[in-house]
Amino acid sequence: MIGQQQETQLREGLQSLGLALDDSIVARLLAYLALLLKWNKTYSLTAITEPERMVSHHLLDSLAALRPIAGRQPQRLLDVGSGGGQPGIPFAIVQPDWQITLLDSNHKKTAFLQQAVIELGLRQVSVVCDRVENVTAAPYDLITSRAFADLADFVRLTRPLLAQGGSWAALKGVQPFEEIAALPADIASRIEPLTVPGLGAERCIVWMEPKA
Repeated sequence: MIGQQQETQLREGLQSLGLALDDSIVARLLAYLALLLKWNKTYSLTAITEPERMVSHHLLDSLAALRPIAGRQPQRLLDVGSGGGQPGIPFAIVQPDWQITLLDSNHKKTAFLQQAVIELGLRQVSVVCDRVENVTAAPYDLITSRAFADLADFVRLTRPLLAQGGSWAALKGVQPFEEIAALPADIASRIEPLTVPGLGAERCIVWMEPKA
């Protein structure tokens, strides 16, 4: 059950991240977590089932990347391999002006995502159930992934969907130097370390974009 303890934990984490959010946004973030907890019993959306760990590993882990990504001022964002909706749904709750597409090939996961979008009133979010190589949508100026594939495959599979001047932002744990070394020669990359409140593990964003 999501209760006062999780709200306090979330608010303290948001403060650590420098995110001053309205009470209504905090309530929607917790409502999303409650939905994830409820649906997880049937659909196995996440291996993390303890509410306090869900706050740190799903909400704060996603929102630690929000300010760096917001600095790119994305208008159209694609979250590949969205799974239970991280980071796409927390981003959508906090940034209602972003047009976000959540993509996953698992029908159970996209059924949950669609229900979450409806219940949370995320009108700017669309859910697509398909393999990424079958997607032919308009180009995105930012493409994210949290646990989709290694970096070379992520770039290769989503390259046709990247707008001119767009970027990839892969949310990773330990800095993936071997994966970066395997990127195509025409892809520039850099690592931005992240600190996630309450999470005693390394996190980073790997930024990538085609070289000019």
